[in-house]
Amino acid sequence: MRHFNFLRNTPAEKDLFYRLPERFNQYTDKKLLSYSLGATLYMPATRSDLLEDLKKAYQNDTTSVVLCLEDSIPDEKVKEAEHNLYELLRKLAAIGNSDLPLLFVRVRSPEHLEHIIEQNGILLSSLTGFVFPKFDDLSRGQAFVDVLQCYNRTATTSLYYMPVIESPRIIHQDTRHYTLSHVQRILAHSMDSLLAVRIGATDMSSAYGLRRSREFTVYDVHVVASAISDIVNMLGRAEDNRVITGAVWEHFAPSERTFKPLLCESIFAHDKTLRAKLVTEGNDTFIREVQLDKLNGITGKTVIHPSHVGIVHSLMVVSHEEYVDAMDILSRDDNGGVMASTYGNKMNEVKPHTAWARNIQSRARMFGVSREHVGFADFLEQYMV
Repeated sequence: MRHFNFLRNTPAEKDLFYRLPERFNQYTDKKLLSYSLGATLYMPATRSDLLEDLKKAYQNDTTSVVLCLEDSIPDEKVKEAEHNLYELLRKLAAIGNSDLPLLFVRVRSPEHLEHIIEQNGILLSSLTGFVFPKFDDLSRGQAFVDVLQCYNRTATTSLYYMPVIESPRIIHQDTRHYTLSHVQRILAHSMDSLLAVRIGATDMSSAYGLRRSREFTVYDVHVVASAISDIVNMLGRAEDNRVITGAVWEHFAPSERTFKPLLCESIFAHDKTLRAKLVTEGNDTFIREVQLDKLNGITGKTVIHPSHVGIVHSLMVVSHEEYVDAMDILSRDDNGGVMASTYGNKMNEVKPHTAWARNIQSRARMFGVSREHVGFADFLEQYMV
């Protein structure tokens, strides 16, 4: 699969991309695969026709999906969801999943993971991996990893895991450092199977009875923003080579607004209808949150509605200016130095900017590079056609 596959061999593809996105699948190099996740769509496994849902998601440019057996379904529906998962995996074993999104399953506990492994056996080879919720509840994280590693030692296809950092022990400042240090040690000893770290802002907010409206980003909720800052600080250091993905955006329908829109009018000068639609649906704040994610060292986003996919992926495309800066930096030797950017508007300093440049290079391979004077609105328009 590849991002923006719906534009393949079209005039728009040629007009928009300076460098095309690369193809990938579950066997792609782990570093690149972690950058490919983009908008990861969560859907409850209680849905009646999961295969059809996955096909529709892929047509919408969704390239990673999490089938949830945890918080999104009531306890009495777990057996039904497990059955649906089994039927999906059985179908995928027969037809293959080369034209479907990367598939992950969110389980409830280490014991539940063992149960899912026993229940599905060899059929699990159709998955890319699992999502482990509340990974930061001390003994829980290591137990999850132990079960997965035991499976991987005998499986023909190893599976990845994505831990969710979301417990009260993280948002409570008095227990945060100890908990993150504990998580850091677990991740360090299981890097081969770790794909990305996910942030669960909804659960963290619940510890204080908070919920952000569509007019505020997660960074406006200061107790949550503080926790995100420390998660990136301790788990997202450049030398550790880990990708951290952004918190879920919960809103998908218009509601009354109090504040002015956040979107600059000039970038929508040729399509004011698109800007009006984004503002009406409150997605101007969502766009700002994804931009703040990127600024704070976070790549990709958890989403719960297909309409969010195009926004995230359009914002993940590397701009021509970013790409030229990154390539200029990476083309220099290890002796360092400083130079004016090719665009003539900033300083590029080799040693401190090299880690950033490598991240840009990885994102460029997965999401492509825009041509000069092409912005995210130009890509987003393609989803609205």
